[in-house]
Formats: sequence, structure tokens, C-alpha cells
Amino acid sequence: MSVTDDKTPSASFSAEDARRAVELARQTLQIEADAILALKSRLRDDSAEPLAQAVHAVLQCRGRAVVSGIGKSGHVGRKIAATLASTGTPSLFMHPAEALHGDLGMVTAGDVFIAISNSGETAELLAIAPLIKRMGAVIIAMTGNDASSLARMAAIHLNVGVEKEACTLNLAPTASTTATLAMGDALAVSLLDARGFLEEDFARSHPGGALGRRLLTHVRDVMRSGEAIPAVRPDVSLSAALMEITRKGMAMTAVVDEQFRPIGVFTDGDLRRLLERGQDFTSFSIAEVMHAQPQSINQDQLAVDAVQLMEQFRINQLLVTDAEGVLTGALHIHDLTRAKVI
Repeated sequence: MSVTDDKTPSASFSAEDARRAVELARQTLQIEADAILALKSRLRDDSAEPLAQAVHAVLQCRGRAVVSGIGKSGHVGRKIAATLASTGTPSLFMHPAEALHGDLGMVTAGDVFIAISNSGETAELLAIAPLIKRMGAVIIAMTGNDASSLARMAAIHLNVGVEKEACTLNLAPTASTTATLAMGDALAVSLLDARGFLEEDFARSHPGGALGRRLLTHVRDVMRSGEAIPAVRPDVSLSAALMEITRKGMAMTAVVDEQFRPIGVFTDGDLRRLLERGQDFTSFSIAEVMHAQPQSINQDQLAVDAVQLMEQFRINQLLVTDAEGVLTGALHIHDLTRAKVI
């Protein structure tokens, strides 16, 4: 029977227990921080530095970065592969045990194979590494031991060794997995910079995220168009313009010329200001009370540009035009909110 079988969580959690938990948390964070700083101190500022060689190898490869590892190293490997893929380096994760049963076909001669093993003696990786070398793929090993079998088999070895694990038993992979993950991030960021990867590139690989929405959503994607555009001619009465505002539900109407180009705008705020002056406005035409030269935005601009305009001029609505200045849409701040641009 396991020694843990008869142990149940204590019903009480004393102040001393709380202090010990916090102290162990501090120690864990310190050990892992020290492990990452040790990695930093080992990096050399020359072309012989293995990290620089790894960056060059990945940049030169005609295929993808295939990341592989098992157990905790496998979990870290999946994250490294995902980070590489999202920052401009085509990559995938391959489980080494599955590779022994057919998935090795994922690897091609033009690939870089990133093998992760803290000990450097993982049997499944050692079984497939010679086959991968024979294909012509470059092997980059990430291990904690320069003298390990995997390190010696690899073309490039990134030493991610740590002095000790954060685990109080010095057994559970803790500091070692943190160091490996950090090295993977360092590799990804170095590659990102070397490729000239920009915000727009990041957005294209993250279309569902907040940045993707900001950088990929155009005004034409969220504007109201066609019959939903509130618009009147300058010779209509203010009363008729108010009916248009009510029908279209945008708290404003555009005033357009014969070519449907906006020449003015009238908003609910303008109406309130007229009422405050106590004027009899029923006889006014919309041209007499509209704001001339209204703010507008081109339909091909980014929706985030519309947000900036609204914030700059403290307005909630914006007219949308095409390249010829013809009114093609109208935008309310609520439209941008619904599209999660803001």
C-alpha cells in the first residue's frame, strides 16, 4: 500500500501552515528565477554561441521546426511549438512515442528537429534521432547535460541544466521545465526579430484575439450600410430630419448633396442645444442647424482608427466614405464595442 493511501487533508489550516506555504512559494519562485538567470549568464556574445547557431539553423531551414519531447518535456515542447508558430516560424509538435509508430513521417529533410529531454537520455528520442539525422534534418537538442547521449548526437545543443529543482524532494521537474520554457521563448523571440516579424504579422496568426481584431478589422466590416444609413438632403425640414434620426436609431443623421457626399451632420446633442435656447425650431431646414464639414473616415481604414477619431473629437458617431468621398456607411461607437474592437 502506498504511504499516501491513508493520508487525508487536514481539516485545519493553521497560521503556521499558511506561513510555511507562502515561504515555500517564495523559495520556489526564487529557485526558478535563479535558474533562468543562470541560463542568461551562460550565453556568450559570439557566433559560436549555441543559441545563435540554433537561430541561424531555423532561419536557414526550408521546412518547419518539429518539436518533440515526452512527459513534462513534452508539455513544454507543445508550448514552444505553439509560440514558434504564432511568431512566424512554421512549427509543429511530434510525440516521440507516436513517431516510432508512423508519425516520423511528419519530419522531412528540410526541417529542424528540436528534441527536449532534461536528462538527454530519453529512450524514445534516442531511438528516432539517428533516423532523423539520416534524413538530413538538423537536430537541436535542449537538455540539462552537455555529455548526454542526445546532446552528443545533436548538431546544436542548448544547455538548459539547472542547479536544483524547486521541488522540496528535488525530484519533480519544476526549475528545469521553467528553464527549458524560457530558453524556448528566447529562441522564439530571437527568431521573431531576425525575421522582421511585425504586429500585423502577429495579428494574422491571432485573428480571434484582441490584437487581431484591432489590426485586421476594417471600418467596412462593422459600419452600417445601405438603408441603415441615416441621411437627408439639406433642403428637408428639421422635423423630417428628426424622423430620419428616429427611424435609423443612430442618434444622428448625415446631410448629403446630390452625389450623396456628406456636407453636414445633425445629432441628438445638437437638438438638445436647440431646445435649451428655447427657439421654435419647427420652421428650420436641416441646412440651417447642421454642423458643416462633419468628421468622416474612409471605409478601407482600420476600425481602430475610427476609435481614435471618436476619442479625439469626443463623438459617438462617424460618417464613412469611399475614395471619392461618397457616403457609404455610418458608424456608432456601439458598433465598435459589439465587434470587440474596443
